[in-house]
This record gives sequence, C-alpha cells and structure tokens, in this order.
Amino acid sequence: MPWNKRKKTPAPDVQPEPSDEQPADAPRAVDAAKKSQEENSTAAPEVEMIDGELLDGEADEGAADGGDEIEQLRAELEEAKDRALRVGAELDNFRKRAARQMEEERRYANIHLMRDLLPAIDNIDRAIEAAEKSDDAAGLLEGFRMVGQMLGDTLKRYYCQPIDPLHDPFDPAWHQAISQMPSEEYEANTVIVVTQTGFQLHDRVVRPAQVIVSSGPPQPPEED
Repeated sequence: MPWNKRKKTPAPDVQPEPSDEQPADAPRAVDAAKKSQEENSTAAPEVEMIDGELLDGEADEGAADGGDEIEQLRAELEEAKDRALRVGAELDNFRKRAARQMEEERRYANIHLMRDLLPAIDNIDRAIEAAEKSDDAAGLLEGFRMVGQMLGDTLKRYYCQPIDPLHDPFDPAWHQAISQMPSEEYEANTVIVVTQTGFQLHDRVVRPAQVIVSSGPPQPPEED
C-alpha cells in the first residue's frame, strides 16, 4: 500500500449531551396533563353511573306505567262483565214479565164479552120468573125476543156476525149441508133452507151454517 494513502475510519457519533436546563413552564404542562387524565378517568364512570341510573329509572317508570294500564284494563273488563250480567238479568226479567202478561191476556181475553152477556142472562131469568107467575105466553115470547136481540147486538159489537146464506150458492167453506131437496124454484147447489145460523168473527168462521141444498128440479117418474 502506498505510504500516502491512509485508511479512513468512521467518525464517532456525537450526541448532544443532555442539558440540565428545561423550560420554565414544562412542569406546569406535565401537571396539567396528569390532572386532565385523572379527571377524565374519574368522570367517565360517573357518567356511566348516571346513565345507568337514568336508564334504570326510565325502565322502572315504564314498568309502572305498564302496570297501571293493565290494572285499568282489568277494571274496565270487570265493569263490562258486570254491565253484561245486569243487562242479561234485565232481559230475562222482561221476558218473564212479557210471558206472564201474555198468559193473563189469553186467560182474561173474553172478560169484556162476559160482562156484556150478563144483562142478557139477567133478562132471561126475569122472563122465566115472570112466566112462572103468569100464564101470559105472549109476554114470555116478547121477553125472549128482546133477549135474543140483545145477544145479537152484543155479538156484533165484538165483530161476530151471523152467517145467513139463504138462497145463496152453497159454499163448503161457510156452509154445512145436512141434506138435499129437489126444488123447481131454485137451481141445483143453492141453499134453500137454513136449519142453524152460522157465525163468523171478522173473516173467520166460528161456526158454519147448517143448510139444506137444492138438488134441482125434481125428476119425472120413470114409465114402466
């Protein structure tokens, strides 16, 4: 190796020596950072605790509100049941009263008719009593005629009319034929005799009239 060439050695790293001097406000910044960290570390649990308490309070309040609503619904249900029972009882009582009233009306439906018939019965009794004391048949006949007229008027007041089919065509719905008789005056199937008067109530037959019906002109005798 030539004498004029020397081996280069790397220069040692030179680090600055720490200085004992620091800025005057460095300790204050460190203390402020530590204090802020401590406040943050202590404040977070407090917030969580407060949030937890708030959440628990809200849950308790919601549960209380739900319980009150359930109790109110139960009370309304019981009230509705009570009303239904009362309405059912009133309806049952109404049905019983209606049935009882209908039964009484059916039982005493003819009481007014009976009251109106009593004067006619009284007149019959008077006519019989007078006939027993006297031989006046004409007076007895007149008395019974009056009674008959009174009874007829009473029936008419109750819309019970006599059926008088004399000389009318025979109608099996209103008449009851008990016999047939030949007649030159009336054609066949004509009522020629009424043996018993019939009666109708409004348009319903109470009793059909008993009649004898014409069979037409008499047939000439057969020649041998």
